[in-house]
Amino acid sequence: MKRRQIFGFLGVAVAGLLLAIGLPLFTPSPVIAQSNTSILVSAAASLKDALEEIKPLYQQSKSNINITYNFGASGALQQQIEQGAPADIFISAAKRQVDALEEKGLLLPGSRTNLANNRLVLIVAQDVVGISSFYNLTDSKIRKIAIGEPRSVPAGQYGEQVLKKLNLYDRVKSKLVFANNVRQVLAAVESGNAEAGLVYATDARISNKVKVVVAADDKFHSPIVYPVAIIKSSKNASAAKEFVQFLSDSQAKNVLKKYGFIVR
Repeated sequence: MKRRQIFGFLGVAVAGLLLAIGLPLFTPSPVIAQSNTSILVSAAASLKDALEEIKPLYQQSKSNINITYNFGASGALQQQIEQGAPADIFISAAKRQVDALEEKGLLLPGSRTNLANNRLVLIVAQDVVGISSFYNLTDSKIRKIAIGEPRSVPAGQYGEQVLKKLNLYDRVKSKLVFANNVRQVLAAVESGNAEAGLVYATDARISNKVKVVVAADDKFHSPIVYPVAIIKSSKNASAAKEFVQFLSDSQAKNVLKKYGFIVR
């Protein structure tokens, strides 16, 4: 008998013996690797501090969820998503950008909700005196006014609306210095590169280098609302839904309120 046949018979005999005495045959079980889930949140720059504080609170109960933020101007983030850049969640500082994505069918149906509201304020550097209203922006002591680029930065859009409503836009247009996001506006006033700027109340709140002159009346601009939605192409829609839900829970709301956001 050939050697190969002998080993074959022995194998069958051993298997039969194992079954006869009740021992299971050894079959390797697959190893299931539990990997973390990653969520990419594209969010308006004005939300940076609040969202950074919310992240570890969420991960206390969801340690397997890795949250990465992409902060920027809402219009720029909208364009990134339209061009196919990866994102699971989009939080804008205005309705317009989310409306555009919704019209193009890029949002997960039914996932859109409003996160918070804000106020637009006029700020100046701490050492600037004699400025008490928007109308003082025409004074010669104000040489540069920082404002977000209205085409891509919602705060700039709101600021432009206010200046036009007050019939000031044409009078101060030559003084305007446009920034790529609202945090750059804040930085310009903090550094002295601009004597005044238009930012959200939440941005002014985090700086001890600027002071608020006046808050714009809500009737002078579109409602400042922060819509949040899940991107339709998200590969982690279930985890994204859970995080969006957490943003409406009391823990997250308290953080948003702490930074000056208006939460209902």
